[in-house]
Amino acid sequence: MITRSNIRQTIKQTPKVVGIMRQYSVGSSDGSTGSHRGFGSEDSFTKKEKAQEDFYIKQHEKEQLRKLREQLQKSKAEVKNIEEQIENIQK
Repeated sequence: MITRSNIRQTIKQTPKVVGIMRQYSVGSSDGSTGSHRGFGSEDSFTKKEKAQEDFYIKQHEKEQLRKLREQLQKSKAEVKNIEEQIENIQK
């Protein structure tokens, strides 16, 4: 049978969990991996990385434009061919 004294003893022996909370640093720490950088701070790595990304994007856009120009030339040639066929039929 459970008595009040047994319950009190059990409660006293049970460890109480007091709000466990993780703590993170809010400020930026120089040199830590993945740390947030302020808007004004750019080091040589971020500048180089941005330059490489910009170069890649520019090259990709050039390639897309080249392909579109080729398609346009083919379409123009096709239209010209069709117009010639129409003229030949009308004669």
